[in-house]
Amino acid sequence: MAAAAARMGWEVELISGPVDIPAPEGVSVTRVVTGEEMHEAVEKRFPDCDVLIMTAAIMDYRPREVADHKIKKYELEMVIKMEPVVDILATVAKSKDHQLVVGFAAETNDLVENAMKKLHSKNADFIVGNHIGGPDGAFGKDENTVVVISRDAEPLTFGPLPKTALAETLLKHFQPRLETVVS
Repeated sequence: MAAAAARMGWEVELISGPVDIPAPEGVSVTRVVTGEEMHEAVEKRFPDCDVLIMTAAIMDYRPREVADHKIKKYELEMVIKMEPVVDILATVAKSKDHQLVVGFAAETNDLVENAMKKLHSKNADFIVGNHIGGPDGAFGKDENTVVVISRDAEPLTFGPLPKTALAETLLKHFQPRLETVVS
């Protein structure tokens, strides 16, 4: 998405966790490691952005306690207590002013229903839903099919398309709405 936006002439700031993918040409990159760092980086930049596209979420839960050393297997409890992490998309979208907010929903079942729930619960303008499970799942493939959910239109299906073409198609779909929130 970041590379497609840059090719379309958008000024892009990519906030990325630790990945082995090189930064797209023409994109400013902020690297983060933890969910807290991601949250801080997004919150810091959100007031000045016109569109926020959250293509992936950090994990929903983290271990309640983190050891600063290796725990021997004979010392390890078989239960790891977890606690929820901040929902970055929902948190920043609460404070949207002029911004267009796009989230993604990676689902294994009930794609449209779950994406619609996410649209409302996160205060997003669009949710792009994609299947991640089974042989038709999106991960590890060059092509994808997505369903775009918005408040004021029926769900739209895009694809199957190569992911690079799909990214550009999605951005062109968002462009008219972006122009209304920015003007």
